Amino acid sequence: MDTPNQFSILHKLRNNLVFRSKWAEINGAMGDLGTYIPIVLALTLAKDLNLGTTLIFTGIYNIITGAIYGVPMPVQPMKSIAAVAISDGLDFGIPEIMAAGICTGGILLLLGLTGLMQLVYNLIPLSVVRGIQLSQGLSFAISGVKYIRNIQDFSKSKSIGKRHWVGLDGLVLAIVCACFIILVNGSGEEREEEESNCDGERTRRSRRLKKIIASIPSAFIIFVVGVVLAFIRRPQVIHDIKFGPSHIEIVKISKDAWKEGFIKGTIPQLPLSILNSVIAVCKLTSDLFPGKDFSATSVSMTVGLMNLVGCWFGAMPCCHGAGGLAGQYKFGGRSGGCVAILGAAKVVSLMLAYNNKTASTD
Repeated sequence: MDTPNQFSILHKLRNNLVFRSKWAEINGAMGDLGTYIPIVLALTLAKDLNLGTTLIFTGIYNIITGAIYGVPMPVQPMKSIAAVAISDGLDFGIPEIMAAGICTGGILLLLGLTGLMQLVYNLIPLSVVRGIQLSQGLSFAISGVKYIRNIQDFSKSKSIGKRHWVGLDGLVLAIVCACFIILVNGSGEEREEEESNCDGERTRRSRRLKKIIASIPSAFIIFVVGVVLAFIRRPQVIHDIKFGPSHIEIVKISKDAWKEGFIKGTIPQLPLSILNSVIAVCKLTSDLFPGKDFSATSVSMTVGLMNLVGCWFGAMPCCHGAGGLAGQYKFGGRSGGCVAILGAAKVVSLMLAYNNKTASTD
């Protein structure tokens, strides 16, 4: 027989995972893939990261964090560790990457358990947080423009030439897709609400038309179009697909790997994780979701636990991020169901996981 506490927990989980709007939540789930896909793809090609293990662990992280927080809490790769791994050649491989993630996760978990993270949260001024959010937004915007203008070699994290104007991977198509997303999502909710309160400025028909346009799942449509065009451009890639998840095994980490991982990975990653993955996320959540104020302690602990579990098995070190939260919110994500469906999609995609060795030689 269910106790009142069990009933309360189940009710909270159900409320956290319920969709506010089906297409809006699915569209919101695409909001952070612009960060996730390039980094994971680069590490898979350059460092032979276990893609299947990363997908299954990050998928589970998505589902759990969605159920716990009830908002589209993102699960992103740790960017500083990824940057070091891609730029440092053979000296920073999978053992070093995982050691850096474990050390970072352990420190964040310790800061959360001792209450020091909440103290840092209270001491950091709002202006610093806004600066972090602005820098993240500008960084993503600049990266987006770079990806549109130039062909990317993700395994080396650099551009390899100007993109052609025409073709299935041409500049014209990229600009059309970008304009489509801006047309649908660019105005923002604040402007829409402000205009709807101005009497006589719009007819009922025009308001209905704008509402229909705003409900189009633009990011989801562009993502599906991209997948379809990828298969059209290279139909032979179907033969490189293997079914079933990758074999999961514990990563062996030597003493030198622990040392290199901590010095080159953990030390530069830790300030970014504290400020952007914990402090900025908590501040932004309170702005976007009034009434859902999460403690820095809980967010720090979830980031720590994710890495203390997954990194031992070769999953990419992960964290939360203010940029990902803002992106998923902008595209329509309003509940934990948004990231939960993304997590479920990652787990299901294991049945169509690419053969990493074949992909790396193409």
